[in-house]
Amino acid sequence: MKSIVAIVLTLAVSAYALPQGVNANRPVPNGACCVPATSLKQDVCNVNGQSGRCVPAGVNGCGDALTCIEDNRLTCDPSQLERGRPLCRLASGA
Repeated sequence: MKSIVAIVLTLAVSAYALPQGVNANRPVPNGACCVPATSLKQDVCNVNGQSGRCVPAGVNGCGDALTCIEDNRLTCDPSQLERGRPLCRLASGA
């Protein structure tokens, strides 16, 4: 019984600690560049009609802003988290 209570409490605390909404209620960028000074690494974005992530890629002329890269062009490491999501970067040669 104690283990069930511990599991339930752990799940409740985890759910409470997670940010609310996609991107913790920050805007979901549309286009090649994420929102400067607003978007964070691993935020969800949309580019070329596809879902993607805001990552430091240095492409698309985004300057200091993160770049929105389509999911199919990303390499992700689920064992390494960044801002609560798997660490993703632009795949080599993509």
